[in-house]
Amino acid sequence: MDFQQTGRKIAIFSLIQHCPLFTGISEADLTLLLGCLTAKRQGYAKGAFIFSAGQRPDAVGIVVSGRVHIVKEDIQGNQNLIAEIRAGDLLAEAIVCAGVEKFPISAAAVEDTEMLFIDYRRIIASCTSACSFHTALIANMLRVLARKNMLLVDKLEHLTKRTTRDKLLSYLSGQAKERGSQAFDIPFNRQQLADYLSVERSALSAELSRMRDDGLIVFRKNHFEMLETR
Repeated sequence: MDFQQTGRKIAIFSLIQHCPLFTGISEADLTLLLGCLTAKRQGYAKGAFIFSAGQRPDAVGIVVSGRVHIVKEDIQGNQNLIAEIRAGDLLAEAIVCAGVEKFPISAAAVEDTEMLFIDYRRIIASCTSACSFHTALIANMLRVLARKNMLLVDKLEHLTKRTTRDKLLSYLSGQAKERGSQAFDIPFNRQQLADYLSVERSALSAELSRMRDDGLIVFRKNHFEMLETR
Protein backbone atom coordinates (compact mmCIF):
# COMPACT_ATOMS: atom_id res chain seq x y z
CA MET A 1 0.00 0.00 0.00
CA ASP A 2 1.59 3.26 -1.14
CA PHE A 3 0.99 6.51 0.74
CA GLN A 4 2.26 9.49 -1.19
CA GLN A 5 2.12 12.04 1.62
CA THR A 6 3.00 11.61 5.29
CA GLY A 7 0.13 13.86 6.36
CA ARG A 8 -2.32 11.83 4.31
CA LYS A 9 -0.94 8.60 5.75
CA ILE A 10 -1.48 9.88 9.30
CA ALA A 11 -5.02 10.99 8.45
CA ILE A 12 -5.92 7.58 7.04
CA PHE A 13 -4.48 5.74 10.01
CA SER A 14 -6.36 8.08 12.35
CA LEU A 15 -9.63 7.15 10.65
CA ILE A 16 -9.16 3.42 10.23
CA GLN A 17 -7.79 2.97 13.77
CA HIS A 18 -11.36 3.77 14.90
CA CYS A 19 -12.76 1.07 12.64
CA PRO A 20 -14.11 -1.71 14.90
CA LEU A 21 -12.16 -4.28 12.88
CA PHE A 22 -8.90 -2.88 14.30
CA THR A 23 -9.91 -2.40 17.95
CA GLY A 24 -6.98 -3.05 20.26
CA ILE A 25 -4.38 -3.05 17.47
CA SER A 26 -1.63 -0.40 17.70
CA GLU A 27 -0.68 1.86 14.79
CA ALA A 28 2.66 0.09 14.45
CA ASP A 29 0.97 -3.31 14.27
CA LEU A 30 -1.73 -1.92 11.99
CA THR A 31 0.92 -0.88 9.46
CA LEU A 32 2.19 -4.46 9.32
CA LEU A 33 -1.31 -5.89 9.34
CA LEU A 34 -2.48 -3.84 6.35
CA GLY A 35 0.46 -5.19 4.40
CA CYS A 36 -0.47 -8.73 5.45
CA LEU A 37 -4.06 -8.10 4.31
CA THR A 38 -2.89 -6.69 0.95
CA ALA A 39 -4.92 -3.53 1.56
CA LYS A 40 -5.69 -1.36 -1.48
CA ARG A 41 -7.08 2.18 -1.64
CA GLN A 42 -9.57 3.40 -4.22
CA GLY A 43 -11.53 6.62 -4.69
CA TYR A 44 -15.10 7.03 -5.96
CA ALA A 45 -16.88 10.16 -7.18
CA LYS A 46 -20.30 11.11 -5.83
CA GLY A 47 -22.94 8.84 -7.35
CA ALA A 48 -20.50 6.14 -8.44
CA PHE A 49 -21.23 2.51 -7.59
CA ILE A 50 -18.68 0.82 -5.38
CA PHE A 51 -20.26 -2.49 -6.27
CA SER A 52 -23.51 -3.51 -7.95
CA ALA A 53 -25.94 -6.36 -7.39
CA GLY A 54 -24.80 -9.39 -9.36
CA GLN A 55 -21.07 -8.72 -9.02
CA ARG A 56 -18.83 -11.29 -7.34
CA PRO A 57 -17.70 -10.35 -3.81
CA ASP A 58 -13.95 -10.50 -3.33
CA ALA A 59 -12.99 -8.01 -0.62
CA VAL A 60 -14.18 -6.32 2.56
CA GLY A 61 -14.27 -2.53 2.32
CA ILE A 62 -13.53 0.15 4.90
CA VAL A 63 -14.85 3.67 4.32
CA VAL A 64 -11.86 5.97 4.81
CA SER A 65 -13.80 9.15 3.99
CA GLY A 66 -17.22 10.01 2.57
CA ARG A 67 -20.54 8.16 2.85
CA VAL A 68 -22.00 5.09 1.16
CA HIS A 69 -25.62 3.99 0.77
CA ILE A 70 -26.52 0.32 0.65
CA VAL A 71 -29.57 -0.21 -1.56
CA LYS A 72 -31.61 -3.12 -2.87
CA GLU A 73 -33.57 -2.77 -6.08
CA ASP A 74 -36.76 -4.67 -6.88
CA ILE A 75 -37.82 -5.93 -10.31
CA GLN A 76 -39.63 -2.65 -11.04
CA GLY A 77 -36.49 -0.65 -10.31
CA ASN A 78 -37.67 0.72 -6.97
CA GLN A 79 -34.85 1.16 -4.47
CA ASN A 80 -35.01 0.19 -0.82
CA LEU A 81 -32.40 2.00 1.27
CA ILE A 82 -30.95 -0.53 3.67
CA ALA A 83 -28.27 1.45 5.47
CA GLU A 84 -25.79 4.32 5.34
CA ILE A 85 -22.12 3.52 5.88
CA ARG A 86 -19.80 6.29 7.12
CA ALA A 87 -16.08 6.85 7.61
CA GLY A 88 -14.54 4.13 9.77
CA ASP A 89 -17.32 1.63 9.05
CA LEU A 90 -17.01 -1.69 7.22
CA LEU A 91 -18.70 -2.40 3.92
CA ALA A 92 -19.95 -5.82 2.69
CA GLU A 93 -18.23 -7.80 5.45
CA ALA A 94 -21.25 -10.03 6.16
CA ILE A 95 -21.85 -10.77 2.48
CA VAL A 96 -18.21 -11.48 1.70
CA CYS A 97 -17.67 -13.68 4.76
CA ALA A 98 -20.88 -15.59 4.00
CA GLY A 99 -19.28 -16.81 0.80
CA VAL A 100 -22.18 -15.87 -1.51
CA GLU A 101 -21.37 -15.89 -5.22
CA LYS A 102 -23.06 -12.58 -6.12
CA PHE A 103 -23.88 -9.36 -4.29
CA PRO A 104 -27.65 -9.22 -3.62
CA ILE A 105 -27.41 -5.46 -3.03
CA SER A 106 -25.59 -2.42 -4.41
CA ALA A 107 -23.43 0.23 -2.75
CA ALA A 108 -23.14 3.79 -4.06
CA ALA A 109 -21.07 6.79 -2.94
CA VAL A 110 -23.33 9.54 -1.57
CA GLU A 111 -20.41 11.96 -1.84
CA ASP A 112 -16.80 11.72 -2.97
CA THR A 113 -15.61 8.66 -1.08
CA GLU A 114 -12.33 6.87 -0.45
CA MET A 115 -12.31 3.15 0.29
CA LEU A 116 -9.74 0.72 1.63
CA PHE A 117 -10.23 -2.88 0.47
CA ILE A 118 -8.78 -5.96 2.16
CA ASP A 119 -8.80 -9.61 1.18
CA TYR A 120 -11.33 -11.29 3.50
CA ARG A 121 -9.56 -14.64 3.16
CA ARG A 122 -6.58 -13.11 4.93
CA ILE A 123 -8.83 -11.96 7.76
CA ILE A 124 -10.42 -15.28 8.62
CA ALA A 125 -7.21 -17.33 8.35
CA SER A 126 -4.05 -16.75 10.35
CA CYS A 127 -1.21 -15.52 8.18
CA THR A 128 1.98 -17.47 7.53
CA SER A 129 3.88 -14.99 9.72
CA ALA A 130 1.64 -15.92 12.68
CA CYS A 131 1.04 -12.26 13.56
CA SER A 132 0.24 -11.87 17.26
CA PHE A 133 -2.43 -9.31 16.39
CA HIS A 134 -4.18 -11.50 13.82
CA THR A 135 -6.12 -13.30 16.57
CA ALA A 136 -7.46 -9.93 17.72
CA LEU A 137 -8.48 -9.20 14.12
CA ILE A 138 -10.55 -12.39 13.89
CA ALA A 139 -12.23 -11.70 17.24
CA ASN A 140 -13.01 -8.17 16.11
CA MET A 141 -14.60 -9.45 12.91
CA LEU A 142 -16.91 -11.72 14.91
CA ARG A 143 -18.00 -8.73 17.02
CA VAL A 144 -18.56 -6.63 13.90
CA LEU A 145 -20.78 -9.31 12.36
CA ALA A 146 -22.74 -9.68 15.59
CA ARG A 147 -23.22 -5.91 15.79
CA LYS A 148 -24.41 -5.76 12.18
CA ASN A 149 -26.95 -8.45 12.97
CA MET A 150 -28.28 -6.35 15.85
CA LEU A 151 -28.66 -3.34 13.57
CA LEU A 152 -30.69 -5.42 11.12
CA VAL A 153 -32.89 -6.55 14.00
CA ASP A 154 -33.46 -2.88 14.88
CA LYS A 155 -34.50 -2.08 11.32
CA LEU A 156 -36.82 -5.08 11.24
CA GLU A 157 -38.49 -3.76 14.38
CA HIS A 158 -39.19 -0.42 12.63
CA LEU A 159 -40.53 -2.09 9.49
CA THR A 160 -42.90 -4.43 11.34
CA LYS A 161 -44.85 -1.49 12.77
CA ARG A 162 -48.28 -1.25 11.18
CA THR A 163 -48.59 2.48 10.47
CA THR A 164 -46.30 5.16 9.09
CA ARG A 165 -46.51 7.01 12.42
CA ASP A 166 -45.51 3.92 14.37
CA LYS A 167 -42.58 3.33 12.01
CA LEU A 168 -41.43 6.94 12.43
CA LEU A 169 -41.80 6.85 16.21
CA SER A 170 -39.88 3.58 16.38
CA TYR A 171 -37.05 4.92 14.21
CA LEU A 172 -36.82 8.37 15.80
CA SER A 173 -37.01 6.97 19.33
CA GLY A 174 -34.19 4.60 18.45
CA GLN A 175 -32.09 7.48 17.14
CA ALA A 176 -32.73 9.49 20.31
CA LYS A 177 -31.71 6.53 22.48
CA GLU A 178 -28.59 5.88 20.40
CA ARG A 179 -27.48 9.53 20.60
CA GLY A 180 -28.46 9.91 24.26
CA SER A 181 -30.43 13.05 23.48
CA GLN A 182 -33.97 14.02 22.53
CA ALA A 183 -32.47 16.31 19.85
CA PHE A 184 -30.42 14.75 17.05
CA ASP A 185 -29.66 14.69 13.32
CA ILE A 186 -30.60 11.72 11.17
CA PRO A 187 -28.40 10.63 8.22
CA PHE A 188 -31.25 10.66 5.67
CA ASN A 189 -33.18 13.22 3.66
CA ARG A 190 -36.94 12.73 3.24
CA GLN A 191 -36.76 10.41 0.24
CA GLN A 192 -34.02 8.33 1.83
CA LEU A 193 -35.95 8.07 5.11
CA ALA A 194 -39.06 6.99 3.18
CA ASP A 195 -37.01 4.35 1.35
CA TYR A 196 -35.45 3.16 4.62
CA LEU A 197 -38.86 2.74 6.27
CA SER A 198 -40.51 1.37 3.09
CA VAL A 199 -43.23 4.03 2.91
CA GLU A 200 -44.26 6.57 0.29
CA ARG A 201 -42.48 9.90 0.58
CA SER A 202 -45.74 11.86 0.44
CA ALA A 203 -47.23 9.72 3.22
CA LEU A 204 -44.10 10.15 5.32
CA SER A 205 -44.03 13.94 4.88
CA ALA A 206 -47.72 14.21 5.73
CA GLU A 207 -47.31 12.08 8.85
CA LEU A 208 -44.32 14.10 10.03
CA SER A 209 -46.43 17.26 9.77
CA ARG A 210 -49.26 15.64 11.75
CA MET A 211 -46.82 14.45 14.42
CA ARG A 212 -45.49 18.01 14.71
CA ASP A 213 -49.03 19.39 14.99
CA ASP A 214 -49.81 16.79 17.66
CA GLY A 215 -46.83 17.96 19.71
CA LEU A 216 -44.81 14.78 19.35
CA ILE A 217 -41.81 16.20 17.48
CA VAL A 218 -40.26 19.33 16.06
CA PHE A 219 -37.97 19.17 13.07
CA ARG A 220 -36.12 21.15 10.45
CA LYS A 221 -34.68 19.24 7.52
CA ASN A 222 -32.80 16.30 9.06
CA HIS A 223 -32.70 17.71 12.62
CA PHE A 224 -35.35 16.29 14.99
CA GLU A 225 -36.37 16.74 18.60
CA MET A 226 -38.62 14.26 20.35
CA LEU A 227 -41.15 16.04 22.56
CA GLU A 228 -42.86 12.86 23.70
CA THR A 229 -41.66 9.27 23.53
CA ARG A 230 -43.43 6.01 24.15
